[in-house]
Amino acid sequence: MAIDQHGDTTLDGVSIRSLPKVSLHDHLDGALRPQTIIELADEIGLEVPQTDAADLADWFEDQSDSGSLVEYLKTFDLTTAVMQNADGLRRVAREFVEDLAADGVIYGEVRWAPEQHLAGGLSLEEAVEAVQEGIEEGEDAVSGTDRDIRVGQLITAMRHTDRSLEIAELAVAFRGRGAVGFDIAGPEDGFPASNHRAAFDYLAAQFFPTTVHAGEAAGLDSIRSALIDGRALRLGHGVRIAEDLEVIQQKGDEVLVTFGDLARWVRDREIPLELSPSSNLQTGAIAAWGTGLEDHPFDLLYQLGFAVTVNVDNRTMSRTSLTRELALLAETFDYRLEDLEAFQLNAAAGAFLSVEEREELIELIGEGFGA
Repeated sequence: MAIDQHGDTTLDGVSIRSLPKVSLHDHLDGALRPQTIIELADEIGLEVPQTDAADLADWFEDQSDSGSLVEYLKTFDLTTAVMQNADGLRRVAREFVEDLAADGVIYGEVRWAPEQHLAGGLSLEEAVEAVQEGIEEGEDAVSGTDRDIRVGQLITAMRHTDRSLEIAELAVAFRGRGAVGFDIAGPEDGFPASNHRAAFDYLAAQFFPTTVHAGEAAGLDSIRSALIDGRALRLGHGVRIAEDLEVIQQKGDEVLVTFGDLARWVRDREIPLELSPSSNLQTGAIAAWGTGLEDHPFDLLYQLGFAVTVNVDNRTMSRTSLTRELALLAETFDYRLEDLEAFQLNAAAGAFLSVEEREELIELIGEGFGA
């Protein structure tokens, strides 16, 4: 199977890019076009490490391939710097939607932290409104084509700051006006979800859904806190739930595994895992199992019945797309179309939408893969 530089390939005679997809874990400040960064930086007089778009794309990929989440996160200093005014936020959000639609995504959730975009004088509310305007512009731009898409905001708080309750209130205030859920992100190790219990208590009282970054840079205790303190309905990454599995015996494709209580709970409750294969390699999230995609516990989790979903995390940093991530997994684990469809169905079932809207998504996915 040959995967081109844009990640597309043909599987069972079908272009993966043409298939309907659902994207749950995709950061706005990790999905900028390199040329957009250069142009926005020029407008505000910001120096960039490379002034050619292809060279800047190389720079992001090189800087992100560190094996450390802390080092990986430093690349966001550049992207957030060009997203400090309404025009920059609108443009980035519009292009975010257009790029998802071009990749075959029919429903996406974009996560971003408004508190990181106030240096230009915007209020939290003005920042959210600017992003929503950009999202709607992007949706309108592709409306009526074969690339229709819907995108909702996941309003995110930074786990190493103390504004989570304020951000939770912001998210609820924008319910029905673009916000579909809440997240916490940033350095995971040493900053558990329990630090933000007041915010999560408020969100639970408001019946507002949450996803929590957990099981990436920290292990089972972080996942446990996300579920108990954060009432997480999904796990952002969650790959290290595999630490709660013990492989007793493996013969060919048959694997005998014992489950810890936490892993069994996540599997049996069908709590979606927002896995991001390329990013998980770059940040060292799968270091316990190896350094290549073939070492990623994705396939083990899938075969054991976990609700695995496939995501990009940060398209710019990983120089990837959802199509490319699916193609890489298909190549590595010999997946067929029915496997890729299962990942999309898992994502649709876990989307922060009403049951009627999720059923509609599931129907669209079935029609697209069936065709």
